Amino acid sequence: MRIFRNIDEITEKLPSAVVTIGNFDGVHLGHREIFRRVRREAAALGGVSVVITFSPHPIKVVGKKKDFRLINTGAEKELLLEASGIDYLLTIPFTEEFASLSAERFVRDVLVGRIGVRKLIIGYDYAFGKNRQGDVAMLRRLGDELGFAVDVLEPIASGELVYSSTAVRRMIAEGDVRGVVRLIGRHFSVGGTVVHGRQRGKGLGFPTANLQTDKELIPKPGVYAVKVKLDDATYDGACNIGDNPTFGNGSLSIEVFIFDFDGDIYGREVRLYFVDRIRDEVKFSSPEALREAIARDVARCREILRDVSIIEYREYLAEENQ
Repeated sequence: MRIFRNIDEITEKLPSAVVTIGNFDGVHLGHREIFRRVRREAAALGGVSVVITFSPHPIKVVGKKKDFRLINTGAEKELLLEASGIDYLLTIPFTEEFASLSAERFVRDVLVGRIGVRKLIIGYDYAFGKNRQGDVAMLRRLGDELGFAVDVLEPIASGELVYSSTAVRRMIAEGDVRGVVRLIGRHFSVGGTVVHGRQRGKGLGFPTANLQTDKELIPKPGVYAVKVKLDDATYDGACNIGDNPTFGNGSLSIEVFIFDFDGDIYGREVRLYFVDRIRDEVKFSSPEALREAIARDVARCREILRDVSIIEYREYLAEENQ
């Protein structure tokens, strides 16, 4: 997948481009269906598939919601889009100046003038441009005038389950990491760097790796059964997210006890795949009571993880891209 990080990087029109536009936060199953449609239409035209997205998320510039948290980092979204078989990704820097651009100007100058769109595929409720003027009716009018087709997809769902980034965000914030697999088609994951902590886990007999991450959306505090990926190796583990109330730390931390592992991994990158939530974080009466609870948690996590394999983008999209 070739990535353009600015409109000006596109110096010539793309061949028979089939384009979709959106934020695609979470790259959930609904997004994947859109990408599948874009690829199929591009193949039928002998052209290329193109995704246009924005950074930062427009709501952080226009809405300025301080509590809005993205499901994926930018790097994660790029990997998921590439795994979806997309040919070109245009990530437009979203500024207040760009937000003032009219939808019609965007269509004429960017979609037609730069990219050379042949077909545009959008969701039924998608609108863009200043005051969200770029709706279906306007796009179809411009398509007739400028020579591109517009396909509108109805809500994408499985039964009564409608795929949406809002639903994904809510489920993760509530700690429903098992249920969210139905929406995103993979285990929710958090990657980061192992940093030095307070060494309390080691003193309790369960040495933990403390994770520093750029991820904005973190599951609800509590104890989770996780798969831990370190380089090409995968381990089972128990992860605690919270502020360690027994010791009164006061700041949120992500700590993972990696089963059957003994090694120095400070400064190394790891990724946690969240399989199930075990319990809330609890303030215990003593370190000994905490030690006993951790032992129970570890036993429970071992049981849950025994027959579980990681579902990640390379695996769940492998058959789709053949």
